Amino acid sequence: MTDTQDVFAAIEERRAAILSELFDYLRIPSISTDPDYGAEVRRCAQFVLQKMKDSGLDARIIDSERGGHPMVYAEWLEAEGAPTLLFYGHYDVQPPDPLEEWRNPPFEPTLEDGLHGGQQIVARGATDDKGQSYAHLAAVAATLAERGALPVNVKFLIEGEEESGGETIEDYVRAAASDRARKALLECDAVVVSDSSMYAPGQPSLLYGLKGLLYTEIKVTGPNRDLHSGTFGGAVTNPLNALSQIVAQLRDAETGMVQIPGFYDDVRPLEAWEREGFAALPFNEQAYCDAIGISETFGEQGYTTLERSWARPTCDVNGIWGGYQGAGAKTVIAAAGGAKVSMRLVPDQDPAKIAAALQAYVDEIAPVGATAEVTVLSEADPVLVDVEVPLAEAALDAMEDIWGKRPVKIREGGSIPIVTTFAQVLDVPVLLLGFGLSDDRLHSPNEKLDVDYFFGGVRFTARLLDRVASAHAAGLS
Repeated sequence: MTDTQDVFAAIEERRAAILSELFDYLRIPSISTDPDYGAEVRRCAQFVLQKMKDSGLDARIIDSERGGHPMVYAEWLEAEGAPTLLFYGHYDVQPPDPLEEWRNPPFEPTLEDGLHGGQQIVARGATDDKGQSYAHLAAVAATLAERGALPVNVKFLIEGEEESGGETIEDYVRAAASDRARKALLECDAVVVSDSSMYAPGQPSLLYGLKGLLYTEIKVTGPNRDLHSGTFGGAVTNPLNALSQIVAQLRDAETGMVQIPGFYDDVRPLEAWEREGFAALPFNEQAYCDAIGISETFGEQGYTTLERSWARPTCDVNGIWGGYQGAGAKTVIAAAGGAKVSMRLVPDQDPAKIAAALQAYVDEIAPVGATAEVTVLSEADPVLVDVEVPLAEAALDAMEDIWGKRPVKIREGGSIPIVTTFAQVLDVPVLLLGFGLSDDRLHSPNEKLDVDYFFGGVRFTARLLDRVASAHAAGLS
């Protein structure tokens, strides 16, 4: 089996150039959820396109049929008879707010001393997902530059809406079920996704489960205009008071249980082997609390912190708006207010069913004199991935080669909506092999990615190509 040392040497030789390219990538404020950044999102797609072409891939833009942000597709298919890996990632990022909490401008990548030794890159998108997905491309580019060919076939599909619903890629992949041309374009033996974290520093992991998502807005309205709180206070229902009452009744303050009727009806229980496996993982509850600045954990009774995070459904308020927000006082009863509420779902919960139950519950508990309306902003099905396949073993071997430890198999509380669709439509394994860390502050100010872990991801991808080729030659794929 090829030991990949030739490509590792090429990666090391190009280390400064690869890092510079990543920094240029991170400087583009590709905030997909904000229409004001539409031009920057497209500029970012063009950046990815050019880097793919420069790497020796046949690449092109796939425009959104619904007017959303474009995807970037690339391929190298000259390894006749060899397996094909489809690398997925996203070039869009979360908004950087609150800006005042950043140590440096969020779109000016900065090298700092790392929390785990070495240096870390601080910038929006460093770990989610520009840094992790760019590692795949850097490895493929280095392999082609060093050898002139790849040991397996590769495809890339990089989207620009993962942080804002992912409707374009969802439509595109779903259509492949009945569209031969699209099916052929996406045809592969496995999908590789690096948009997650290792279980712990130096401990790689393979994700086999992701939660689904139901993201909603609850809007409460009352009078037809803002009212003077002295003149009208006590005589009308205050929409913000009503909103607070509704939000307070979504979860039980003592047990942590979600109070929406029927919410738990379809929840698939944890298997015994899963609970045993989670319990066997090294986990320090106090260190977990210290790392995020809390005194103790809280959640659904009867489950451990890992079980609640990875495999039990949740309901959380992500934002509240309404009324006067400026300096000083303004005595006003606001005409309306709202809350962003997300629910992370587990197999076999149905987002549509939960959305209907939420609206019915909100109607039931809304105070007299206020109207509450639930709007679904995005949704995704939960997924459990079959990883008991030869290609997954090759990926685990590659991770072990780089990190020196066998990956542990875990679930994750986050959602990557397209993973479910890939698994259903393409009917191939989806290998979730991230190399970020849980303290990378994704979606928060001062998001970071350790430089050593980024280059570990580059080397892992190069090693993966050789491992998959060897498994195929041995008749294991």
